[in-house]
Parts: sequence; structure tokens; C-alpha cells
Amino acid sequence: MSDHNVKDKRPSPEALLEEASRESRGHLKVFLGAAPGVGKTYEMLLSAAGRKREGVDVIIGVVETHGRAETEALVKGFEIVPRRRMDYKGRAIEEMDLDAVLARAPQLVLVDELAHTNAPGSRHPKRYLDVDDLLAAGIDVYTTVNIQHLESLNDVVAQITRIRVRETVPDAFIDRADEIEVIDLTPGDLIQRLKEGKVYVPKTAERALTHYFSPGNLTALRELALRRTAQRVDQQLLTHMQAHAISGPWAAGDRVLVVVNEHPKAAALVRYARRLAERLRTPWVALYVETPRALRLTEAERDRVADALRLAEKLGGEAVTIPGSGLAKEIIGYAEANNFSHLIIGKSQRSRFHELLFGSVTYDIVRGAGHIAVHVIAGAERDALPGKTVATRDVSAGVELQPYLVSIGLIAVALAFGLLLAQYLDVDNVALVFLTAVLVSAVAYGLLPALFTSVVSMLTFNFFFIHPLHTFTISDPENVVALFFFFVVALIASNLTASVRSQAMVARRRAKTTEDLYLFSRKLAGIATLDDLLWATASQVASMLKVRVVLFLPSDGSITLRAAWPPEDVAEEADLAAAKWSWENNRPAGRGADTLPGAKRLFLPMRTGRGAVAVIGIDSDKAGAILTPDQRRLLDALTDQAALAIERVNLAEDVDRAKRAAEKDQLRSALLTSISHDLRTPLASILGAASSLGTLSGLEEADKAGLLSTIQDEAERLNRFIANLLDMTRLESGAVAPNMSLHDISEVVGAALRRADKILSHHRVETKIAADLPMVSLDAVLFEQVLFNLLDNAAKYAPPNSAVRIQAWLDDNMVRLQILDEGGGIPADDLNRVFDKFYRVRKSDSQRAGTGLGLAICRGFIEAMGGSIEVANRNDRPGAVFTIAIPVPEETGKLDTAA
Repeated sequence: MSDHNVKDKRPSPEALLEEASRESRGHLKVFLGAAPGVGKTYEMLLSAAGRKREGVDVIIGVVETHGRAETEALVKGFEIVPRRRMDYKGRAIEEMDLDAVLARAPQLVLVDELAHTNAPGSRHPKRYLDVDDLLAAGIDVYTTVNIQHLESLNDVVAQITRIRVRETVPDAFIDRADEIEVIDLTPGDLIQRLKEGKVYVPKTAERALTHYFSPGNLTALRELALRRTAQRVDQQLLTHMQAHAISGPWAAGDRVLVVVNEHPKAAALVRYARRLAERLRTPWVALYVETPRALRLTEAERDRVADALRLAEKLGGEAVTIPGSGLAKEIIGYAEANNFSHLIIGKSQRSRFHELLFGSVTYDIVRGAGHIAVHVIAGAERDALPGKTVATRDVSAGVELQPYLVSIGLIAVALAFGLLLAQYLDVDNVALVFLTAVLVSAVAYGLLPALFTSVVSMLTFNFFFIHPLHTFTISDPENVVALFFFFVVALIASNLTASVRSQAMVARRRAKTTEDLYLFSRKLAGIATLDDLLWATASQVASMLKVRVVLFLPSDGSITLRAAWPPEDVAEEADLAAAKWSWENNRPAGRGADTLPGAKRLFLPMRTGRGAVAVIGIDSDKAGAILTPDQRRLLDALTDQAALAIERVNLAEDVDRAKRAAEKDQLRSALLTSISHDLRTPLASILGAASSLGTLSGLEEADKAGLLSTIQDEAERLNRFIANLLDMTRLESGAVAPNMSLHDISEVVGAALRRADKILSHHRVETKIAADLPMVSLDAVLFEQVLFNLLDNAAKYAPPNSAVRIQAWLDDNMVRLQILDEGGGIPADDLNRVFDKFYRVRKSDSQRAGTGLGLAICRGFIEAMGGSIEVANRNDRPGAVFTIAIPVPEETGKLDTAA
């Protein structure tokens, strides 16, 4: 077995994905007819009646009976959703109520006339887009359409019938149908129905018989319908075979490439490419080569390019734009690199002389295509595929005189130098001075001023330097030849120089765009908040594309405006509806899109691999399409970067929220544990002592005093715990606002020692406060609480009769205060955690455990006052040392203790 066959045995991921995507959508069945009157609606109703008898919930969204009695009889057996009435130019128009059908949510809905154009103000401009919404909601749809309404066959049908149909349906939509049933009727039978008045009223029927419904036309349309259906059936079979790895004789290697430009016939080329690709059952691409002449295109020409590329995407193809200098070279290179077997180009009706003078892109492509089959489609106008020349200025823009006046000045300067040099050099060398003027003009202003300079330079050189002088007569034949070649060299040099200038301009523009994208990515990488990110995105897009920008983000099940540029820009009601639809459906909406085109802005979802993260809306004052193809690519690049940055910020916020939630859970658990221990223990002691006092009447006075002391000590302990909880609550809520003023450290230390006198009654207190300490700025109440908590901590963990030492000194414009105890110290693993809320150092059972709040409150209060606190183990002996550092204000002098 060959490698090719082995490869074909593997299922196609694309085919598997297509089958999987169908499972989540509704089932679409299309009743396709070759012409009006073949019985599509009747057959659709008959088929739906059969489904209804099977128990399927079937309703009518919209059905047009056209007054036919047999059709009206079938309609009576179904539930009909009332149509929505709309006023348009003083007339009442009825349209299918899409929202009502979606709210009704049947299993199957009947929607007649798929190609119908909805009234202005509807959600979608076309009915097939309404059907797409129904399918996306999981509702099955039966619909009808005639072959002349298919977009790719629009030109063919117009050629057959001499009538161009304005309402069309993209072929890509029909390709997604699960079933296509051809309603076939022979031309003779259809003509008979027409004569019997079963299709149109008599007067209309007479005109139709002599025009559209001729036997030849009907036969051709019938063949188109059957052939189109056969192609669809073959494609369905191919998809099934690929999805299930079934070997088959399908063709491989054919690919179709169509080249489009600003020519009005570009749309016809795209449709031809679609039909060719359908016949070959192969993918196809529409290519636009952006050459330096793209800088000179008018807005209308740019719009035609954009329309052609959008049409290609609409018809199921891929739209590609590449930069390049030479058309033929770039087109052939792209075709060969991507293995295209068919190349479609247009050919203008320029004269042979024009092609000989400026070259022919068509000829160059045909000559260099090699094994690629080239399809040349003749154009009806003379400005089709551009040649090799740089485009001339738009006539409507007028002629700018400055380049030509400057060119005349350059010639005058060249003449002055030439007259000076003619005294010392040959006349032939003087010609180089004029050639320099031509090159300068080409570099500065482009082709047309350079050509003008060439002609005037030749005449000037002839008049002033070739004998007979001061006439345009040339007596020497050699001078005629020299002058001719001077003119040829000037033309070639100016053309090449102008081309290089245009390419340099394009290169600079691309380099500027690349630099802007790089700087934008750098800016996004350094932004941490979502609001800053959105403002940066809006301003960057507005600056680079010269548009107005709004950005919407999801919020509470909907979307809200979060940023705009200009900042005062607001969104109207129609814009809000379009932005919400774009977000919910992950598709473009608004101006220039298929959905809600009446909106002022074009809205595009900003997507990442996880889905849409935002919606961007853009608008400008210019008429027509808002963006050119290259601007659309630039917008995609900007929004892709911004979407990833938004996702990064959202993920960081999710991580922070998860971290805070985990900390809250941990805090809640620690709080409950602490409360259960630190409330229960003193309460139990108080209750026990109180109970003893109440029940034991014969207690000695000393015992009573002991019990009362226990009640008082435990009540104070409980009060300290409640106070710590309140202080921690103030710190957590940010309600701590220190009342800063100048204080003497020794006075605050004295107040804290007096308050802690009872808890330090079993310890020796030693103080060593430097006498020359300056006054410091602090909140005396908060600082006293910090010292009290540290002294309480020392009393808990230091053995009785041990020393608790307080010392303070000035060190590098900081007042440092230390509290040292003689306890067991703090384990090294716990040194970095002792200031955490509810964290307790493990001690022996005999030692009274703390609440785990006191040290956390110390750090919070000290940092609120602008200081710092640290903990370490003593170096001279066992024990812990807490160090507080408070900065000394610059304007504070030393305290004069001798005063």
C-alpha cells in the first residue's frame, strides 16, 4: 500500500470537526427550485405535515402562498407565528418575528423565500441570516430558494435570462445545508401551470412567458439546479468518506487562485473562481498584491478591492493580501509556493502600443506560469489589471503645481551650471548635469514630475548647447542620436528612481507600522490594570487607523462601555444592540457587516483561544467602508495583542481573587479556632470562679480574694482579646488613621509600662533609654498599644523572675527601640511568620498560648505610622528581640533633658 493510501486511511480532522459542529446546530433542509412556480413551498409544507404527524413540534415562521389555493389549504394545518409589522416610508411591512420564533423554540420552523431582503430596522438585512440564528439556537429549519438566487450563479443566470436578480444567498450558506431537495418540473409542465394562472396573474404570466419562462431558459436553469445539487451531494459524500477514513478516488492537488485589484470587474472574477472551484471541488483563494501604487489609489478604488475580498470570503473562499513590487513576479511566486494549479486573472483592453511601451502583466504571468493553468478573463473596460508603471494621480484631485515649478527651478540651476561647465568640458558631459536634475525630481516628487523634467531638460539642452544654438533645430545627425539617447536614459532613470521612491515609501510605512506594533506590545506588557489597558488600546487603535473607538466588556450577563477614544464618545442605542449581538454571537455586526448594518459603528469581537474577551467598535466620517484591507489586517493585529493582554489581566485578577478567597477562608478558620479557644478559656475560668463564690458560702476571705482576682484577670484577658479583634478589624478595613504628633519616646514607654504593670509583676523590667533622643512623630495611643502587646508577649513566653529589657537609641536619623526577653526564643522557621494574623509559635503545654493577633497588630500600627518592626533571636543568650524603627522628622531638634 502506498504512503498516499495510508494517509487517506486516517480520518480528516476538518471533516470530523464539521460533523461535530453540525450536532450542536439545527438541521437545515433546502427545497431548491429551478424557477418560480415549480412547487417548492407546496413540497415544503407537505414534508412538514408528515413531520407533524410524527409528533414533531412544527410552526410557520413565514410562508408566502401567493394566493394559491392548494398552498393556503396546507398552511391552515400549522401554528403560525404572527409577523412583526414595521413602518417604512409610510407603508406597513410585515416581516418574520425572529425574536418570537426564538422565544417559542419549536423543533422545526418553516421559513419561505430564503433570499428575501428584510425591511430596514430589522435585526438582519437578509432572511438567510435570520435562519442562521435559528440554526444556532438548535432549531431545525425548512426553507425554499430558487437557483437564480445563489451568489456564484448570479452572473450566469443574468446571461441566460437577461435579468439580473438583486437578492442573493451566499453559496457558503447553502453548502452548510444538511439536505437539499430539488423540486423538479419539466419546462412544459411549468409553462402549463403558468398558463393556468397557478404561478402569476394572467397579465404578469403573459410577460413571463415571452421573457423569463421561455423553454430554453427553463431548460438551462433546470440544468444549473441539478448540477449544483449534484456538486453538493458529491461534497457531502466526500466529507463522510474523509471523516470515516473510507478510501475513494477523490482528486487531490487542485487549488484555485484568483487575482483581484481595484478594477470594477473584480467581483466577476471572484464569482468565476467560485464556480471553477465548485466544479473542481477544491479550495480557492482571492489574492490582492499591495504594490507601491496602492498609495495612489482613490477611496473608491480601495473600496472596490475591499468589496472583492469580502465577496470572496462570503462565497466561501479565503482572502489574502500580500505586499510586493512586481505584480507578475509576486503572483507567480505566491501561486508556486502554495501549490495552486489554476490561476485566474483579468485582462484589460489596452492598446498593443501601450503594452509594448509599459509591458503587460497578463503576458508576463502567462509566460512565467509554468505548469499552472492560467484563466484569462477579458475585461470590458480599459483600466483593468494595472501595468508596471506607477499609478498616476487621481484626476479628481487636481494637479499640484509645486513639483513642476520646483522641477523648472532645478532645470534652471542645471542650465546655469551647464553654461559654466561648457567653457571647460565637452557638451556630452554637460548633459549629465541635466540628468542629475531629472533624478532629483524623481526622488523628490515621483514619476510625472520626473517625466516633465526629462522633456524640458531635453529641450533646454537642445536650445542652449546643440548647434545651431538658441534654436530647436539640430544640424548634426550625431547630435540627434545623442539627444535621443539622453531622453531615453532620462526616462528610464526617472521611472526607476520613482519606482524606488514608491517602494521606499511603502517600506517606511511598513517599518513604522511594525515599530508601532512593537511599541504597543511593549506598552501592553507593562500595564497591570484593566482600565489602563483599555485606554491604551482605544487610543492606539484610534491613532494608527484614524478612527473613533469604543470598547465594551462583559458585565453581569451583558456588556458595558468601558473605554472610548475620544474619551467623551458615547454609544447610541443601535450601537449598543450591535455590540451586544457581536458579543453574543462572536461575529462582526454594525456598519458594513451583514448584521444590524444601520448602526453607526462596526463592532468586532476581540478573541483569544478561550473565546471573546471584549468588543471593539470603530467608526469614521468617511463614506463607504471604514477600513481598507490593510487597515483591517492592522486592526486584527492590534486587537489580537490587546485581547491577549486583557485575558492576561483577567487571569491575574482571577488568581488574586482566588488567593484572597483562600486567605479569607484561612482567616475565617483561624478566627473560629482562636475564638473557640481564647473566648472559652477565660469564660470558663470566670464562670468557675463565679460559681464557687455563689455556692461555697464558707470560703475564707483569702480564697474569695483569689477567686475575685481570677475573675478580674480573666476578664481583662478577655477584654484584651476583644480589643485585638477590633484593632485587626480596623486594620483590615483601612480605618486606621494615625493622629501623628511629636512625642518623647521615654514618656510613651513609661505609659506602656504602667499599663502592663500587672502582667509584668513576675518579671524584672530593665529600661535603657538614651538621654539625648529627639522627639519623633507618632500616634501615642497606637504606639503605646504596640509596646503593650510586645510586653504582653514577653511576659507570656519568658520564665518568671526573668528580665524584660527595653532600650532605645538614635541610629542614622532613626530612633530604634528594642524589647528583649529571656524566653526560649523563636524557631528559625517561624521568624518570617510571627507577624501573620492568627499565627502562633508552638510552645510547651505549660505556657499560655497567645491569640495570634497581637504581633500582627503591632506590625499594622507601626507601618501605619511610617515605621518598621523586625524580630530576631538574641545573640548573647536565649530569648527574642523585637526592634522598632521610627524615622526622625528633619525639622525636629533634640530634646533638652536638662531644661
